[in-house]
Amino acid sequence: MKKSGAEILMESLKAQGVDTIFGYPGGAALPIYDALYDTDINHYLTRHEQGAAHAADGYARASGKPGVCLATSGPGATNLVTGIANAYMDSIPMVAFTGQVATSLLGKDSFQEADITGITLPVTKHNYMVKDVNDLSKIVKEAFHIATTGRPGPVLVDIPKDVSSTVAAYEDPGPVLLPGYSPAFKPDPKQVSRAARAIVEAERPVIYAGGGVVSSGAHEELKELAETLLMPVATTLMGLGGFPGDHPLSVGMLGMHGSKYANYAISDCDLLVAVGVRFDDRVTGKLESFAPNAQVIHIDIDQAEIGKNVRVDFPVAGDVRLCLREIMKQLEPKVESAWNGTINKWKKEYPLGYVDNGRIKPQQVIQEICTATKGQARIATEVGQHQMWAAQYYTFNRPRSFISSGGLGTMGFGFPAAIGVQVACPEETVFDIAGDGSFQMNIQELATVVNYKLPVKVAILNNGYLGMVRQWQELFYNRRYSYTEMSNPEFSKVAEAYGAVGIKITTPSEVRPAIEHALSVDEPVVMDFITDPEENVLPMVPPGEAINKMLG
Repeated sequence: MKKSGAEILMESLKAQGVDTIFGYPGGAALPIYDALYDTDINHYLTRHEQGAAHAADGYARASGKPGVCLATSGPGATNLVTGIANAYMDSIPMVAFTGQVATSLLGKDSFQEADITGITLPVTKHNYMVKDVNDLSKIVKEAFHIATTGRPGPVLVDIPKDVSSTVAAYEDPGPVLLPGYSPAFKPDPKQVSRAARAIVEAERPVIYAGGGVVSSGAHEELKELAETLLMPVATTLMGLGGFPGDHPLSVGMLGMHGSKYANYAISDCDLLVAVGVRFDDRVTGKLESFAPNAQVIHIDIDQAEIGKNVRVDFPVAGDVRLCLREIMKQLEPKVESAWNGTINKWKKEYPLGYVDNGRIKPQQVIQEICTATKGQARIATEVGQHQMWAAQYYTFNRPRSFISSGGLGTMGFGFPAAIGVQVACPEETVFDIAGDGSFQMNIQELATVVNYKLPVKVAILNNGYLGMVRQWQELFYNRRYSYTEMSNPEFSKVAEAYGAVGIKITTPSEVRPAIEHALSVDEPVVMDFITDPEENVLPMVPPGEAINKMLG
């Protein structure tokens, strides 16, 4: 039986197990949306294409399945770019579909034409323009294979309007055959043996765990490794939840806004076991001073990352979960050492904390959310001070519970991402911890949560500034607050105007009751916490400094 290209797309999506799409229609995508009308695929209409991309991203992070977004040509497609770049930087599996002008109009500056494959080339794992409807099912299958295998990432498929309208026979494309693309999974036995020997011989080892632990599902293997060898575990922002935050061996997040004891442990260790990380600048600080006394084991599925930023003594290329399993076969349990005592001493001497001055402290809000949810909520964040406070003061004990923009640092990410998380986890409590600046970047998605009755809870830490930029201006630019002070609406009234619940909180005593009320209603809620305007995120490693040279 023959079908239109758009109908073939629907069949191909269902063959990949897709049941959820986030998108926004337009002229070049009309054949696709017409075919979507007759399917049982759930489509969530966001109020901006960027919101669709971030929602697909959040869905992928929470579920482990690839997120799917759909937009029209031209500005619809270009509005996806930030969300695609965000997924690319954080290695998130996503497939983005865009409508395109008819093939006869390509290259003629046609209405709503944009070279989206050219534009997204640097921020996709791969992309396609479909010029023959007979290739469509094969391309869709390849796109999902590429997005989800090896190091995950976004793939874009651009479909001209005549291709989605043309009729052809739909057949299963058969197995994916991509010459030159063979992502490695199993580690080399010799690499495994060398790494295991280094772990056995180390006296002051530290595990440095990142997002690769979460994406590979290696959290149990990581815990077993740490407990068997009694190794302290420091996590990156992307790695939060990959190791239980309340575990005695956890030293929390490391890097620019990491805990002092995590950064001291990294700086004094003699072996750094880097698992699913990329040694980015916010973690390492001054590169030549990062883990200066340590040999380095780097376990990662992407061989291009190994040795890219730091010298690596023991490379182990492969799927993190399989690598850890193979290494564990060669290890025996260790007993507690003087190193564990030193770590515990630092944890007691340098705890995270803040000064109570009678105003709402953002740290207090995070702690109260953690207590009220018993640490079991899924937490999405925007980007800025509130993001770092969430990382520091919420205890993440399970993978895929912290949903945040790491590599790209995208303001406006958290709220639409929380939509995707809530869709993926309908029975769970989902929070977006936001800043007053970030929240306004995709505030229009309040219409989406109300329309689909998604009970996302938004906690705005409202300090009246672009807080992180203001903090840098205070510390490094002599308090010259150049264009960082914000004039904000009454967020509670804006929420009510959209049909959500709005609450404004101005005193510390109101914080816990507001959170409890938000949790008691099965509706989207926006809580506007008026916080201390000049509170800073501490500790902080100044730019260009070693990570053991911290302010605060």
